[in-house]
Amino acid sequence: MSSTDCEFLKGQLVAARNEIKNLRQQITSLQHMYRKEHQTALKKLDEFSFQERTESNHLVNKPSERLNSNDNNNDLKLKPIGVIRNILNEKRGVPRQASLSSTVRSRIDLSSKILNNPEHALEGLENYSHFWIIYHFHRHTDHTKTKVAPPRLDGIRVGVFSTRSPHRPCPIGLSLVRLDKIEGSKVYFFGTDMVDGTPVLDIKPFIPQYDTPVKGNDIGNEMSSREAPDGEENSTSTQQTSNSGSMSGPLPSVFIPNWVLNSSVLDVAFCLTASAQVQDLGITQASIIDILKTDPRSAYLRTKYASDIYRFQLGRYTVTCKFNDQNSTVTVLQVRDLVNVPGMAKDVINVNDPVIQ
Repeated sequence: MSSTDCEFLKGQLVAARNEIKNLRQQITSLQHMYRKEHQTALKKLDEFSFQERTESNHLVNKPSERLNSNDNNNDLKLKPIGVIRNILNEKRGVPRQASLSSTVRSRIDLSSKILNNPEHALEGLENYSHFWIIYHFHRHTDHTKTKVAPPRLDGIRVGVFSTRSPHRPCPIGLSLVRLDKIEGSKVYFFGTDMVDGTPVLDIKPFIPQYDTPVKGNDIGNEMSSREAPDGEENSTSTQQTSNSGSMSGPLPSVFIPNWVLNSSVLDVAFCLTASAQVQDLGITQASIIDILKTDPRSAYLRTKYASDIYRFQLGRYTVTCKFNDQNSTVTVLQVRDLVNVPGMAKDVINVNDPVIQ
């Protein structure tokens, strides 16, 4: 055998050994993958069996819950009956309570998709001066907070259920408003602390005999005057309740924290430029005053930015003002029509805004 043949055979032997080595590595890798996938499959099978046994035992031990076994975490789905329309386009600048914005006018547009003949559902509501609106805080995304910082507490945090914060586990709002008029399926009212486009869940009339706290000693007397069915209370019984003092001020049996009572009202002033702009635009100053006099800033904005410039949107207008925290005043510096503001896209501006003149 020649030297050439020997070199060729040696080369073939080296190649064969390398191939065998590669095959062994592949086999080792496949064995590792098999063991890993096998363990994962066994784990999932065990978890599935445990869950199946747990659910089975749960249904056996509690037969009454079998019908609810298909519920998705007990989620409650509600369909809004309508939507609120007003000039408060953004969360910034929205009054904290409906009673603080008695001149801001809004309306509820009932949905014909949810209600057949929605105007029929409003028959009789005109006999009441006030009504409750139950609605959904659709602009707030974080509803898991258990403690919040009310603006009047200057950063001190308290339990969410001791406040009227919109950041709630169940984002539902409740406001008492004054009825203005009813036109078809539209309800106009005064008193707004909700943003434009807020979904409405329900409307309930305000009845002083039921909705106003009474003294403990007067419960029996009050109950005797509550025999009339809903909707049949006459003006005489309402007047009697008012004269008894239940509507004239807080009763001895009713108490609230001091920080709620200690609410200062700011002095609102308009500079000459803002006054001229308000007059030219035909805006009612009272609406702007209602929003600013109770300081719509959050505790965060008031603490971090103090007396800096503050802006908020009011329908198709933007209001610019400056707070003076030391003197408890706020001055309106400018009121401009967004349509005429350079750089503002007209297609995102509601020129025919729902401001009710």
